[in-house]
Amino acid sequence: MENGYFLAKLLISIFTQIVPMTEAQIILEELTHEAMGTQRILRLIPEDKLGWLPHEKSMTLGRLAAHIAELPSWLTHILTKPELDLAMLDYTPVPMEEPGGLISVFDDNMNKGVHALQGVTNEFLNKGWTLRNGNEVIFKMARAGVIRGMVLNHIVHHRGQLTVYLRLLNLPVPGMYGPSADEMMG
Repeated sequence: MENGYFLAKLLISIFTQIVPMTEAQIILEELTHEAMGTQRILRLIPEDKLGWLPHEKSMTLGRLAAHIAELPSWLTHILTKPELDLAMLDYTPVPMEEPGGLISVFDDNMNKGVHALQGVTNEFLNKGWTLRNGNEVIFKMARAGVIRGMVLNHIVHHRGQLTVYLRLLNLPVPGMYGPSADEMMG
């Protein structure tokens, strides 16, 4: 994990003892915590299993891991634009060439998002943000809710899927909120 995450966590810890936390600081603390767990999982992706999939309707292991690495890029968009129109989106998936590159993509996206979150006010985070597909509004909610739902919860959801993939491949799974069975059994 890059020093920036640890420094941010330390500064938040010190700052919250002086004044109450803002919504941005709370989100930043949660992002920092979840980023560390996500990195632990991404480090375990076996290069020789990138094309493996547990079911024909599932993403491959490599595509799922790449998707997780991409998700923090939504932070910058949510914090700098009033909406995202999927009909206008020019999207090219991150190529999954080797697992080590995923950590760099994840860190870069996370660092840009954390930077965009710096100094954001509660008022700004409570303003509406829209996801649409052309004229169809998929949802509109406060930016703080979009960050939690479309970034944090989305990362945690797919990270959980990734742990199942690892388990099905009979690979050790790290704990996220305490030790896993693999860590407890040695």
